Amino acid sequence: MKAALWEIETFDYHAAGEPFRIVPTLPFLIPGNTAAERRENAMAGDANKLRQLLVNEPRGHAEMYGGFVVPPNDAGAHFGALFWHREGFSTACGHGTMALGAWAVRSGLVRAPDDGETDVVIDVPSGRVTARVSMVGGKVAQVAFHNVPSYVVARDVEIKTPDFGHLRVDLAWSGALYASLPAAAAGLEVTPSNLAKVVAAGHQVRAGLANHAILDEQADSRIEGVFGTIFHEPMAHSGAGLRQRNVNVFADGQVDRSPSGSGTAARVALLSDAGQLPDGELLEHYSIIDSRFAARVVDRVAGPRGGLVVEVSGRAFPVGEGKFTLDADDELGMGFLLR
Repeated sequence: MKAALWEIETFDYHAAGEPFRIVPTLPFLIPGNTAAERRENAMAGDANKLRQLLVNEPRGHAEMYGGFVVPPNDAGAHFGALFWHREGFSTACGHGTMALGAWAVRSGLVRAPDDGETDVVIDVPSGRVTARVSMVGGKVAQVAFHNVPSYVVARDVEIKTPDFGHLRVDLAWSGALYASLPAAAAGLEVTPSNLAKVVAAGHQVRAGLANHAILDEQADSRIEGVFGTIFHEPMAHSGAGLRQRNVNVFADGQVDRSPSGSGTAARVALLSDAGQLPDGELLEHYSIIDSRFAARVVDRVAGPRGGLVVEVSGRAFPVGEGKFTLDADDELGMGFLLR
């Protein structure tokens, strides 16, 4: 009997319903001095094969998300992370940052008091982020991550789609580039019953922006194209702040079950720029399954683009631990996806 080619230990979490599979130890090295360099090198070779193994059925599914724990860029962070999904490796992942913060404390990798807050500093391809883990009675009560600076890229970018007509979208960077538009503008509502239409609209918006001149004008080398399309709608709310529901269609048609961590930061950047969300006031952001994140501007940074430091808070829970294997005799060893 041949030995397994790989045995991979994983810790599965969810944040507001969106899965995140953590791989704390890799069976190989991914070269590079930074998370950004390691991401570039991970796109080919064994790291990409391992991504496929863990995303694809029967070990995963079309909506799977996860991350590899890698060394930090320097001693200023606890560790680094490479985020992946069914299409490849993303530059940012807010819900994954929340899950990693909770996992780091629960596993003992980062020590935390039974009561109080502990910062877990993580180097990711888009920069350095912090997951602030709140402990109550020895349990993780909440995780609030401080994202890389977010900023508005463009407003009212017009595109033409085959099925939804002419649409105008706003673009914002928050570790990845997001297109944002009211769901009603595409004749949609953010409900599970509209999921197929939402996915189709997300595909068409992304395709409409793929070769748009506005992307060629960007000086930020991290902008690789539109990662996600966010359809949003208002919710009844009284008092300070805002309440909205959204759905983020990202990568190759994946649908975020959470309100989207980095996508929420992009929404805050746009709302702040429009004067709709003053610094410090909360955006209560709900997902297509009615799970919730809360977000606010906590700082502003100087520079050519400027940018807002957005804090996004929510909860992350473990859902399982396991060991996945790849057997040399398995003709379907790398798995498959049906869509």
